[in-house]
Amino acid sequence: MEFLDRIFRLRENKTNVRTEVLAGLVTFMTMAYIIFVNPAILKDGAGMDFNAVMLATCVSAGLATLLMGFIARYPIALAPGMGLNAFFSYEICAGMGVDWWIALGVVFVSGFVFFILSLVRIRKMIVHAIPPSLKFAIAAGIGLFIAFIGLKHAGIIADDPVTLVTIGDLQQPFTRVAIAGVAIAAILMVTRVKGAILISILATGIIGILAGLVQPPFSEDVFRLPPLESAGQILSSLVGLPEIEQPAFMKLDVVGLFANIKIFIVPVLVLLFFDMFDTIGTLIGVSEQAGFLDKEGRLPRASRALTADSVGTMVGAVMGTSTVTSYVESAAGVAEGGRTGLTNCVTALLFVLAIFFSPVVQMFGGHPFVTAPALLMVGVLMMGNIARVTWADLSEGIPAFLTVVLMPLTSSISHGLAIGFISYPILKLVCGKGRQVHWLVYVLGALFVARYIFLPT
Repeated sequence: MEFLDRIFRLRENKTNVRTEVLAGLVTFMTMAYIIFVNPAILKDGAGMDFNAVMLATCVSAGLATLLMGFIARYPIALAPGMGLNAFFSYEICAGMGVDWWIALGVVFVSGFVFFILSLVRIRKMIVHAIPPSLKFAIAAGIGLFIAFIGLKHAGIIADDPVTLVTIGDLQQPFTRVAIAGVAIAAILMVTRVKGAILISILATGIIGILAGLVQPPFSEDVFRLPPLESAGQILSSLVGLPEIEQPAFMKLDVVGLFANIKIFIVPVLVLLFFDMFDTIGTLIGVSEQAGFLDKEGRLPRASRALTADSVGTMVGAVMGTSTVTSYVESAAGVAEGGRTGLTNCVTALLFVLAIFFSPVVQMFGGHPFVTAPALLMVGVLMMGNIARVTWADLSEGIPAFLTVVLMPLTSSISHGLAIGFISYPILKLVCGKGRQVHWLVYVLGALFVARYIFLPT
């Protein structure tokens, strides 16, 4: 225990091993769906091998999350990003007719540029230049976004051709199970039960089993190696299997990308742009919730966190998956008490173990309605930041409001962040407070405007 305390500074962060382990487990449970969703998306649009991408997803998420835990010592997990994987699969591969191995090269190059920007500390400057009101708004907006995802997963809300969104079919069995889970989570939270979020996930899963909606794995299926034809070199070295070529491992084609650089410059910029501001938004939002920001509103070790994220993207491309980025679901682990990199170590280990225990992972993480109640509770906790915005000053309140509202309505952290950065300096200039704005905010606002004019949305 003393060894772990020295490495992760547990006492300094007012936490302990038990809390960090629980937090790591909760974070993994809330984002385990990516193990199954990411391979399905890349198989559907890019034609990649499902099992190969599943392995790449687990390994890249584990390595990137571990890197964040040790380098930056933050409980912020990483994995192939939703939205980014759809752009990779349906826009670059299916839409542009690009082979997936060249598309992986696009991902690698975007990650490399991201890494260079981290070394010159441009991204760290961006993090520190964000005004306090926008930082609070980002945290609240992410909370609302997470809650929106939870409501959709639970079936409590649904698509509507006229109003876009409406009440879901509450007669659906999985929705009723999710509602029961929400009730359990809420009761546990208000009575301050330790481990409330994790308990609610497990309880919802058990109710799902009793309702016949979740199929528990049979004992002989609990431990299962991935199919040998897609196990790959890295898995072979880990478990001593005969060396078998991985269909996606080390298949990226950077040379093919540079041979047609005029064609691929836009996809590289789009991936870079989305990843950069999704990451910054997630770091600020989760860090604000966890109390990591200092008195000036700055994030200590920001450059380390950003470097870990960019390296994670490059590792993911080498392994054979789309852009790896920081996950807003990390807020669930933070809500459970996670405060150090030890939380990430637990999450990373579970991602690697998921390769061998995929039936158990799928039992919970493979059913979004099981983790939906946890996402709703995280949203409740993060929305508390909205009270810290200076609403009396409309030059602060309007950009904050737009940031909060647009994150869930556009299903994008980066779009909400962009509108906040565009509106904030304009309104400050109009009311004669332009000198209060950091010069970098003006630059970023102009870049966001250019992004919407010249790049696809």
